[in-house]
Amino acid sequence: MTISATPAIEVRGVTKRFGTVTALDQVSFSIQSGEMFFLLGPSGCGKTTLLRILAGLETPDAGQVFFRGEDVASLPPHERGAPMVFQNYALWPHLNVRENVAFGLVERSVSRNEQKARVDDVLRRVGLETMGGRMPGQLSGGQQQRVVLARALVLNPFLILLDEPLSNLDAKLRVEMREEIEKLREATDITFVYVTHDQADALSLADRMVVMSAGRVNAVGTPLDLYTRPPTPFCAEFLGEANLIPAEGIGSSAVNTPLGRWRVAAPGLEGGKSGHCMVRPESLFPVTASRSGENVFTAEIRGLRMNGATVTVALDAGGLVLKATVLTQDSFGLRKGIQIPWGIAVDNTIPIPAEPGGGSGSRP
Repeated sequence: MTISATPAIEVRGVTKRFGTVTALDQVSFSIQSGEMFFLLGPSGCGKTTLLRILAGLETPDAGQVFFRGEDVASLPPHERGAPMVFQNYALWPHLNVRENVAFGLVERSVSRNEQKARVDDVLRRVGLETMGGRMPGQLSGGQQQRVVLARALVLNPFLILLDEPLSNLDAKLRVEMREEIEKLREATDITFVYVTHDQADALSLADRMVVMSAGRVNAVGTPLDLYTRPPTPFCAEFLGEANLIPAEGIGSSAVNTPLGRWRVAAPGLEGGKSGHCMVRPESLFPVTASRSGENVFTAEIRGLRMNGATVTVALDAGGLVLKATVLTQDSFGLRKGIQIPWGIAVDNTIPIPAEPGGGSGSRP
């Protein structure tokens, strides 16, 4: 990925309404050339509407969209250089694989020799070079999705828009297709914008992402930054599991919580300001003679669930319901009903201001 002074995509203050419903509210962000950029959020947050605006299938009521510095408001979809990959494949059932992939080239009056060369190349890149003569109904779901990707790649676009492309695949195929998409992006300089509600897809594939909530940008950043240092309670809860513990700032490095005075990883709550401390379940551990935490509290074990390599532990800490995830090898001696001390490293105790507008940040 090359960082350019001019972003590949820039969205400025985009608003979209459908009747009395505001689907997008002053959305702004930029995407660099070659990025795998995710629009992530729950159903109804506006991410697909935004993708359709990028594709030219919807028109914003306010705001602007720029592709490589050019305002694309007047450009129809076929002139934007941004093919869209849909979750339902949308393959022509009466055309074979080669014909489906070549369809856009035929529409653009590309010569037959060039069509053949470009189709051969993309079928090889997506691993379907021996299946050009098959009909869509003879392909698995994963193979059909590869055809859809090939149909987009054959146009040599600078941008590909992906609308929940893995949602119709089973768990095993999802993992395989994530790997295929990662290989494709590494082999090209194409910019990808990928819409999903699936955190696993975003965390495993994205260079950066926008987390959306109720038509607005809630957070922007890399998967690592947003997972380990989420700026809002909503982001913390949407990107994995999170214990959100009420907190009040008492300086740049400490907070008061119902479980005691805790040191925190970085400034996040000004003195006297209310918010939360986020602790991921995997950051909680039982305090033992060989391992002590800096932020320690006592909690009763209310339940244990075996997951294989890990055990999920339900905790009651003075009325606060928390969740811990410990390695199975570290779970011996834990049992329902006992009270033991639990610890958190300061680096994993993350202060977060209250959600703008006073919301709790819980998922809708």
